Amino acid sequence: MSTSGLSVGSSTSSPITITGLASGLETTKIIAALMGAEREPVTRLTDEEAKLAAEQTQLSSIQSSLQQLAFSASEFSLPSLFESAQSVTSSEPQRVSASSSSGAGVGGYEVTVTRLANSSQRSFTFTSPVGEQTLTIEGQEFKLKAGESAKELASSINTNSKAPVYAAVLENGTLVLSSRATGNTGPEFIKVSGAALTEVAGAAKEGRNAEFEVDGVAGTSSSNTVTSAIPGVTLTLGGLTPNGPVTIDVEPPGPNASVVEAQVQSFVKLYNSTVETIQTQLQTKPPTKYESTSEYGTGILFGDVELTGLLDNMRVTMYEPIAGLPTEMSSPFDIGISTGSASGSGGSSGASLEGLLTLEPAKLAEAVKANPAGVEKMLQQWSQSLQTQVNTVGAPGGALEVRVNGDGTEVTGLASQISSMNEMLAQREKSLQRTYAELESVISRNTTQSDWLTSQEESLNKSGI
Repeated sequence: MSTSGLSVGSSTSSPITITGLASGLETTKIIAALMGAEREPVTRLTDEEAKLAAEQTQLSSIQSSLQQLAFSASEFSLPSLFESAQSVTSSEPQRVSASSSSGAGVGGYEVTVTRLANSSQRSFTFTSPVGEQTLTIEGQEFKLKAGESAKELASSINTNSKAPVYAAVLENGTLVLSSRATGNTGPEFIKVSGAALTEVAGAAKEGRNAEFEVDGVAGTSSSNTVTSAIPGVTLTLGGLTPNGPVTIDVEPPGPNASVVEAQVQSFVKLYNSTVETIQTQLQTKPPTKYESTSEYGTGILFGDVELTGLLDNMRVTMYEPIAGLPTEMSSPFDIGISTGSASGSGGSSGASLEGLLTLEPAKLAEAVKANPAGVEKMLQQWSQSLQTQVNTVGAPGGALEVRVNGDGTEVTGLASQISSMNEMLAQREKSLQRTYAELESVISRNTTQSDWLTSQEESLNKSGI
């Protein structure tokens, strides 16, 4: 039998190849089958490593969400959230808007606007100079170069912070200068000297003051921002009031309900997203059979006792009255925050929404207005209780971090064990290859010797010896 192609490598770094088998055995397949059986423990450890890494990733994500939730809850203790201020509203803010500085008189005011303040204007034809010229506008000099255009002049005026006017160029080339300040100017305004500009007759417009009434008392202002009409209130005039006066309502000093609502809404949104994330993990069952390593994270936290307990405690904190507080203001429910009750059932689509928060803004606003100190105290004590619940599990050094670190330690240990086992298996495979190669070599030599003896026997028989 031929022995061509048989090779036994002597170096451990060189692969051993077995070809032209003398035995007729499928040596490569035999070795592969033997190694497959010996690799089973490594495969199991690799699967376990992937599952632990997936659990570590999911727990870290949940921990991050819980830390954000705890921080959001802590913001209910910020003094600025209930800082006393006056709220001012307008019945038509697009026509007259209002804001409070301090000490405004409480009550309603009727504001009628009959004229808005505007700036003075003059229009000029522009002649491009043939040589350098000097143009003076309200005492401010501008140098014109030969051939300069009206648009170039307008640009140099508008970019000059000391210029007393703005400049615009119309499609027909007319240059319009407008005072940068609004208000009554009288007939003497926007004085210009220079050969490049010639005023357009009949186009000049004097600047005008705003004219208005507050509760029937007439007033004027050089600006559309009025600070003296209602003491402590700044009015911004945005339009005339042809349909009747605009009502400005000034509330007594107190916490701003809209600021408190914004903080509550932000917390509710974060709370719900955190609960939904955890609920999804708790209710997702692991597959009966894993089809790929990407599925190892599926259902890894199904029914997790620690996370289930956390959600139960969070729900109780949302509706359980706080000890020591008045009955009428003892839980978030009293300001319009409510939640579904816990049932412990899982698997249904409704269960994924169980325990999510909703807010009644009107009830919150009413509570802040009627009992701001009670709302502040309740929110502070409730948020501290919730933070304690969440931080026990999610804070640095908490239960989840212990599990995350534990998974990390196990993953590191498994990786080291798998690496060692793979090195041993690699040596084992080379040993098998060498053994089978030597076996083939021996069989080949024996076959060659047997063939030679047979040929000698046949030769002797033919010679009659």
